[in-house]
Amino acid sequence: MAAQDGSEGLGMETAASLKEPEVLCENTNKADAAGTEQVSLTDGEDSSTQVPAVSNGEDSDEGKEMVELKIIWNKNKYDLKIPLDGTGAKLKERIHTLTGLPPAMQKVMYKGLLPEDKTLREIKVTNGAKIMVVGSTINDVLAVNTPKEVIQQEVKAEENKKEPLCRQKQHRKVLDKGKPDDVMPSIKGAKERLPTVPLSGMYNKSGGKVRLTFKLEQDQLWIGTKERTEKIPMGSIKNVVTEPIEGHEDYHMMAFQLGPTEASQYWVYWVPAQFVDAIKDTVLGKWQYF
Repeated sequence: MAAQDGSEGLGMETAASLKEPEVLCENTNKADAAGTEQVSLTDGEDSSTQVPAVSNGEDSDEGKEMVELKIIWNKNKYDLKIPLDGTGAKLKERIHTLTGLPPAMQKVMYKGLLPEDKTLREIKVTNGAKIMVVGSTINDVLAVNTPKEVIQQEVKAEENKKEPLCRQKQHRKVLDKGKPDDVMPSIKGAKERLPTVPLSGMYNKSGGKVRLTFKLEQDQLWIGTKERTEKIPMGSIKNVVTEPIEGHEDYHMMAFQLGPTEASQYWVYWVPAQFVDAIKDTVLGKWQYF
């Protein structure tokens, strides 16, 4: 019996001791579960309470003293509300947002050029103030900086729209007199070198007879009329303008610019067409050899 009881007691102790690890394991599992749950709760918490909101690079205007402005640019008006303690540089950034005009290309005017490093309060900007903005967008600048060839084409097209010189009133009063009887013969479409004799029988702007003598050895152009002869150094002649006479395209009207402006042009009418290129090249310093 004793042995049996002892065996039973020993068996009970053994059974009890064998059960303890299960309890420990169970407790450990609960602890692990609790820890996992705690981690899960921590990871799953509202991010707004743990991580500050990401800034978009601008300070909030909430709680700041504001000023309302009228922005005027390129004939457009914009309403803008901005902190009174904001700087001129900050104002330029806001203007960029409104207009698309980069800050570097802005000239902001308020009682003179607005400084970038001072606040609107410091420069005494008042509520409802008008801010003038001057500047061009990048697209505007690119549109202006067109290739030289395009500009030349546009200028040429514009010149083509102008009234021909021979139709202008100041020239018609001479051309309406008709072709002079003693003018030199002309050859349309031909190019000849200058003759050894003066070009004569032509009219000047006053309708008087004029002759042109090219003194190449002296580098001078002699313009002779009945009254006098002007000896002009070719190097002083700024430009030579020519145009065919309508209805008589074998003759040209020609102007020698003797001074810095077009007001100094000396006009000669009924110049034979075959000599026009040779006259221009000689006077402007482009010699031709035939």
